[in-house]
Amino acid sequence: MYNIKAYAAAGATSGLAPLTIPRRDTKERDVQIEILFCGICHSDLHYARDEWHSVMPTVYPCVPGHEIVGRVTKVGSAVTKFKPGDLAGVGCLVDSDRTCPNCREGLEQLCPKQVLTYGGPDKDLGGVTYGGYSESIVVDEHFVLRVPANLDPAGVAPLLCAGITTYSPIRRWGDIEGKKIGIVGLGGLGHMGVKFARAFGAHVAVFTTSPAKREDALRLGADEVIISTNAEDMKKHAWSFDFILDTIAADHDIDAYIKMLGRDGTITLVGAPEKPLAVSAFALIFGRRSLSGSLIGGIAETQEMLDFCSQHNITADVEVIPIQKVNEAYERLAKSDVKYRFSIDMASLKAE
Repeated sequence: MYNIKAYAAAGATSGLAPLTIPRRDTKERDVQIEILFCGICHSDLHYARDEWHSVMPTVYPCVPGHEIVGRVTKVGSAVTKFKPGDLAGVGCLVDSDRTCPNCREGLEQLCPKQVLTYGGPDKDLGGVTYGGYSESIVVDEHFVLRVPANLDPAGVAPLLCAGITTYSPIRRWGDIEGKKIGIVGLGGLGHMGVKFARAFGAHVAVFTTSPAKREDALRLGADEVIISTNAEDMKKHAWSFDFILDTIAADHDIDAYIKMLGRDGTITLVGAPEKPLAVSAFALIFGRRSLSGSLIGGIAETQEMLDFCSQHNITADVEVIPIQKVNEAYERLAKSDVKYRFSIDMASLKAE
């Protein structure tokens, strides 16, 4: 065991502050990574503030961060895929049982015994796992990802959650080249959905309540922008979409978007509103439409996503900040005041 610097929340209202935390010594299949950048996900804010208490109560102190990019500093004797000096990434998972049907199919994110990068059971040190707002991390090789050298590591970090969360359902839906694809919301998830759908060759439309986002949506690759509060604008697009990715985490009228789908169209939720959404059965039945959900992706699919990003030069649009501004970033994130993801330069932690 060794000790490192980190930023942690001591309670739901305490904010984040410096803390020394332990990491396990490197075992034979482990990779030790010096963290260079860590993205800030909205899940980090929810967890640090115990806003998911009914589903996932926070254990304090908590060290958030599951969008990790760093450099390998040490590997165990049985590691074959990484060597010191390699760029590597860690996403939302650091372990699973690897024997259940989901794991055998490469769907570790659906394993009933998955271990989250932070807040999961730490079988080596006891307590819970600590995330990427820290100097380094030790992870089993199976859950470590190769980071393409041609991409900006600060912009790669959010791909480990926001990227795979949007890539997976788009890829799973099928061949979208030439199809009409809608992205609901233009935030941390939505802007990645636009980039991926465009790279796959789709005709991409962004649904937004804000006319001010039109220019940015087009810059990111959208072919058109639909103002969802404009009844006439919505009406002329009814029954025209093959697939819609809904990234909104707040309460909203999902029926309005279901009605945009053509026959056999699918809408997939990746945003997680706190309250249940009201869905009209008739909106689904008439049109044979489908409503589904999606949760990040497995390790192999996440690597596929990173390789796809390397080929198409895709990264997240990020604002790089020092760790000392993380509490300010949380306040801004709560107000959606970021384009489109914060990425923490973890070199700033050395100043603590």
